[in-house]
Amino acid sequence: MARAIMLQGTGSDVGKTVLVAGLCRLAANNGLTVRPFKPQNMSNNAAVADDGGEIGRAQWLQSLAARTPSSVHMNPVLLKPQSENGSQIIVQGRLFGQAKGRDYQRLKPELLGAVLESFEKVAAGADLVIVEGAGSSAEINLRAGDIANMGFATQAGVPVVLVGDIDRGGVIASLVGTHAILADADRAMISGYIINKFRGDVSLFDNGIRAIEGYTGWPCFGVVPWLSAAGRLPAEDSVVLERLVKGRAGALKVAVPVLPRIANFDDLDPLKAEPDVELVFVRSGERLPADASLVILPGSKSTIADLADFRAAEWDRDLAAHVRRGGRVIGICGGYQMLGRRVRDPLGIEGGATETPGLGLLDIETEMAPEKTVRNSQARSTEYDAPLAGYQIHLGVTSGPDCERPSAIVDGMTDGAVSADGRIMGTYLHGLFGSDAYRAQLLQSFGLSGERRNYRESVELALDEIAGELEKHLDPRWLAGLLGSDGGIVSRLSDLHRM
Repeated sequence: MARAIMLQGTGSDVGKTVLVAGLCRLAANNGLTVRPFKPQNMSNNAAVADDGGEIGRAQWLQSLAARTPSSVHMNPVLLKPQSENGSQIIVQGRLFGQAKGRDYQRLKPELLGAVLESFEKVAAGADLVIVEGAGSSAEINLRAGDIANMGFATQAGVPVVLVGDIDRGGVIASLVGTHAILADADRAMISGYIINKFRGDVSLFDNGIRAIEGYTGWPCFGVVPWLSAAGRLPAEDSVVLERLVKGRAGALKVAVPVLPRIANFDDLDPLKAEPDVELVFVRSGERLPADASLVILPGSKSTIADLADFRAAEWDRDLAAHVRRGGRVIGICGGYQMLGRRVRDPLGIEGGATETPGLGLLDIETEMAPEKTVRNSQARSTEYDAPLAGYQIHLGVTSGPDCERPSAIVDGMTDGAVSADGRIMGTYLHGLFGSDAYRAQLLQSFGLSGERRNYRESVELALDEIAGELEKHLDPRWLAGLLGSDGGIVSRLSDLHRM
């Protein structure tokens, strides 16, 4: 049976996702059949798995790192926030329902069976499964019924490695505090820890390692430096957007309004990687830059609610001025729906207002429908006659005169709409900018050289670089046990290391 290890954090955004991806690539490079697993994820950045259905975009990336097909079972529970305290619940790739935070806590024990079933499916035929926790392992207020961290680890018998982020400060207190407040049974699952995002001379932390071991008895499995290659990977969730103020100066300025329920914004990563593009994320209280040549409205988990916030930020006025100046606009999924004349939600699927005027830049209307479109797609741009490959995850049916000028042919059917002057375009296809030929021709249309770059190759190279850094900085004895080349180390870490 497969070996397994679980990386849990002392807090959110400590770098677990990147470490799991790097370890998956390292194991795959060593010839192992390795698979990622995350019991519960909360993100509006979703992907369509190879076997159909939705998973967190991060688990899609980790499956890419593992060189294995993605599956809905790699992320059996996905929470997609729709409001301040409510989320859509995806279970094993399919819509399960909606719940507010308190109601979801009562649902978790019911979902544990699906989580364990998916874990068994992922482990079947694998040499190694690398599991990622969610948030902090020390959230003892949520421990009852937990399926994301220690609740899963104890039920599945998977040993835990804690990850602490030294860059944010307080890593010693975070690790020691976690040890102090965990219940004995949970504490016994932890085999050691990793310090992540270290900058500078690692020997300066030697006393810190000794102090942590003195308080906890846990060994350190390595001090990982700041991994610059992680910046070339698709972003996992909106935490990253909080740190992005302005992109580097470039010949083409692209503005992206950041709405509260922004979804699948990793669509923008291929543009961000272009040296001649300045991608500017605009927040509430800021103006859409008047010198932007292109404005992109990204996906949204709640189109009507985000339209209200768009207007509250007065971006509707900025966007109208941008269009009057001759600027171009691209809307993707929810952003596409916003560009129309009206959005209707007669069944209250999004949970708020049931109708609102759109921005009126495309002659289309959208009506939300209960059946959700979830599929990977092959397509072709009608504007540039360029191949496209991406995915669709959306509610709603869009129609209107501008749909007679589709932006793409997707799976043999027309998709999207283009204004009569060609300057406003909308599509339901995520992954648009990841298509190298399309991206190159789009940039050429703005007067740039548009040299074709292989974005997917750059992601693959970043994963290999991260794997190399982990191999260099993690304890070789621990890695030997993880990779199966030293069975003694594996059994010493935990009698439960094999399922």
